[in-house]
Amino acid sequence: MKAKVFGKTLLVASLLAATGAQAQEVVRLGNLKFAHYGAVSYIKEIAPKCGIKVEEKVFAKGLDAMQAVIAGELDVATTASEAAISGRAAGAPIYVVAGFAKGGARLVARQGVAVKSVADLKGKKVGVTRGGIQEVLLMAELHKAGLSADTVPGKDVQLVYLAYADLNQALLGKNIDAMMQSEPQSSQAINKGFGVEVLKPYDTPIGEPVRTMVMTEKFYNTKRPLAEKFMKCFVQSTKTFLDNPALAEKYVREVVFKGQISADDYKDALGNSMFSYDVTPEHIQATTDMMLKTGVGKMAKPPVAKEWVKTDLLDDAKKSLNIK
Repeated sequence: MKAKVFGKTLLVASLLAATGAQAQEVVRLGNLKFAHYGAVSYIKEIAPKCGIKVEEKVFAKGLDAMQAVIAGELDVATTASEAAISGRAAGAPIYVVAGFAKGGARLVARQGVAVKSVADLKGKKVGVTRGGIQEVLLMAELHKAGLSADTVPGKDVQLVYLAYADLNQALLGKNIDAMMQSEPQSSQAINKGFGVEVLKPYDTPIGEPVRTMVMTEKFYNTKRPLAEKFMKCFVQSTKTFLDNPALAEKYVREVVFKGQISADDYKDALGNSMFSYDVTPEHIQATTDMMLKTGVGKMAKPPVAKEWVKTDLLDDAKKSLNIK
């Protein structure tokens, strides 16, 4: 009798465990470590309330996340638009499904160097991360100013390609004269006194760059209910950060950056890269066209934005949560 009762108890426990596992299906998320990526990182904290589990993997740059998508290691990834565009051009089976932040870039000159405008970069060494949206923005600004650029001397501007984490050190060490940098690193350079803002590079056809959330075609097409849950969770996370700035700052500074950025760094960074939800095919197309014009990404066949920017999941999630 006891054996039967134990057997039934074990069966019920197994069924409950299976139900719980089913209720919290796993979404594999690729993310980057920047202030304006914080609301995406926060998704994993509220995911259980959304009926899902989110496993976040942090990458150094967007192109690395794209490689993980191509390798089948991720369902969703966040990146600047140029990495998504380059990935799609290279055959990555992805859709752009949302835009989670705008802005997030700044041209910063070294303290004491006479650079007041893009034109003043002539004859200077400028640091930037290869393959990042900052490179697209830098090349767009140089193109607008009629300046040529290359990594070897002889052009108007000498480019120095460095990782985001190394740009500030290079500026501080006087190895470069200016940098096109992301947030919060550009704010840190300014607040620590070794960098001076030249401009926020949003006066080209790209405008303010939108950071994109991409989803694999397979996930979007074959796991629709799970994709819908994830998108609702993203919208809820972003709304939480927009409605509660104190919580957002605490999470980004203490959890994402583990106390490595100050309150001023955070406020300045978010002043230049606010959390958001939206993206349009027109913006992605403008960015694609600028990449083609400046040679960033070296795309043999640039993707047509209207064919792979799909915001229906986002629109439904926002509607269900009464967000315009």
